Amino acid sequence: MSDSKSGKARCDVPYNRSQSSSKRRVIAGAGKTADLPTSGDNSVDGVDNSAPSTGPSTAVPVDTGTSPVGSDGATLSGPDLARAALQAAREQSAARRRDGKKKGGAVRTRRRRGWSGPRPDDRDPQPLGRLAARIASERGWTEHLSGGQVFAKWASLVGGDVAEHTKPVALKDGELTVQAQSTAWATQLRLLQRQILKRISDGVGRDVVRRIKVQGPAAPSWRHGPRHIPGRGPRDTYG
Repeated sequence: MSDSKSGKARCDVPYNRSQSSSKRRVIAGAGKTADLPTSGDNSVDGVDNSAPSTGPSTAVPVDTGTSPVGSDGATLSGPDLARAALQAAREQSAARRRDGKKKGGAVRTRRRRGWSGPRPDDRDPQPLGRLAARIASERGWTEHLSGGQVFAKWASLVGGDVAEHTKPVALKDGELTVQAQSTAWATQLRLLQRQILKRISDGVGRDVVRRIKVQGPAAPSWRHGPRHIPGRGPRDTYG
């Protein structure tokens, strides 16, 4: 196309901004200009210097296909999902127990003690006397306790009249030593020895007292000095 005023030919070519080959920039401090090559609106080095976006993300979540489904293929939610999770946990626990048994690991179970039942047994409350007797038998105190009963029950065993004039002194190896108040009562006690042994056996137990040794009243000695006349000494002077 020719310009009528100037008489020169002019070519109308559409201007494309993306086809500009250079862009003039001023270098600070040098006072010169330089043509830096550009590629469109960005430099040719390809570095994106734009500020990152701080707005909310608009990405759409992608379904990976891992949502729990039921046996009929429907997606579980709410109570159905909770029941499915509980069932899965129970199955895993049962599988672990089976694996432990296969490997020899014993599962400890607390054994519950049964009820004692209607009949009496050792777990029932026991009388104090029975418990004391069992402890004495286990520790070998039976003989000493039986001997103590002879001294404690002497009046009930031999009677009040005899107990008033006699007194048990010692019990050793089945022999009971009894001291009488007078010689007459010592003689009377020797005569009643068989009956007294039977009463003690019935009241305390057999073989606790097997024989009785009777002693008279303690009399002062009449022997003075190295020389004395042999004899029995005073007889019933102090009896």
